Amino acid sequence: MGDRPQIGVSTAVFRDGRVLLAQRGTGSLRGRWSLPGGRVEHGETLIEAALRELDEEVLVKADIVDLAGIVQVMPRSDGFHYVVLAFAGIWVSGEPQITTEASDIRWADPVTLDNLHVTDDLHRIVARAAELVKA
Repeated sequence: MGDRPQIGVSTAVFRDGRVLLAQRGTGSLRGRWSLPGGRVEHGETLIEAALRELDEEVLVKADIVDLAGIVQVMPRSDGFHYVVLAFAGIWVSGEPQITTEASDIRWADPVTLDNLHVTDDLHRIVARAAELVKA
């Protein structure tokens, strides 16, 4: 990955008062629950990347409302270092499906996150996203 952080995006998608979570199926965060997302590709806007990653990871489409926050995933022994821009969104279409990137998925309570083993800062990001979409 080099000696610089990568830029990532994620989206807190809300539907019927619940937020979509994906369990990481690969990488150093494998097994942890998080928002669907991934790396920004060269030439993409942040919103384009967020929508693409959402579709690729869980086969869902959403409307982006606003930026909900920034998460820094600091370097570890594997060199994994990301700055993730997390967006708030509203579900438009598609039933979430498990893919190679998401080993499990669920619509969770945005306050408790169903007491799952979640990534750092997820509670903060989801709370802010819920305010933005008025969930």
